[in-house]
Amino acid sequence: KKKKKKSIPTTAAIFFPLFFSAQALLLSPLCTIMALSPSPSPSRWQTASVLHPFSRADQHIMDDTDLAGPLLFCLLFGSFLLASGKVHFGYIYGVAVLGCVGLSGVLNLMSDTELSVARTASVLGYSLLPMVALSSLSVLLSLKGVVGLVLSVTSVLWCTLSSSKLFVAVLSMQDQWLLIAYPCGLLYGVFALLTVF
Repeated sequence: KKKKKKSIPTTAAIFFPLFFSAQALLLSPLCTIMALSPSPSPSRWQTASVLHPFSRADQHIMDDTDLAGPLLFCLLFGSFLLASGKVHFGYIYGVAVLGCVGLSGVLNLMSDTELSVARTASVLGYSLLPMVALSSLSVLLSLKGVVGLVLSVTSVLWCTLSSSKLFVAVLSMQDQWLLIAYPCGLLYGVFALLTVF
C-alpha cells in the first residue's frame, strides 16, 4: 500500500482568502458610510477629482486636510504589491514622506500661498489612486512587458495630471503647471518602478 502524502497548503492558498476577506471587512463599512452620507464628504470630492483628471478642480477642494484617504490608498498599494510577492511597505512610506516634504518645500518656494506638508500629503495621496489600480493589476499579470510599460506610463501620467491639477487649483498657479507637474511625475515614477520591479 502506498501512503498518501498529506497536502500542505501553500502560502498563497492561505494568504489570498484571508487577504480578500479582510479587505472586504475593512472596506465595506467605509463604502457604505461614503454612499449613505447625507452631505458629500471632502474625500468623495477629492477622489472624484482624481478619477476625472481633465475636469476643473475647485480652489477650495483641499481646504479640509484629510489624511485618512491617502493612508488607506498607501495601505492598499502596499497590500496589492504584497499579494504579488513584493514587500515594499517601508519603501512606500519612505518615498511618500520624502516626496511630501520635498514637494511641499518646492511649492512653497514657487508660490505666495503657504502650503502645509499635510495638505501636500493629502493631494499626493489621493492622486495615488491610479497607481493603486496598477498595483492591483500586478497581482493578475506581469507588468514587465509592453502591456506593463503602457499601463505604467498611463498611470504615472494620470497621477501626475490629477495631482498637478489640484496643486494648480489650490495655489492659483495656472502659468506654472509644467513646473508643478515635473516633480509630481518623478514621484509617481518611483511608485511605478516599485510596482513593476
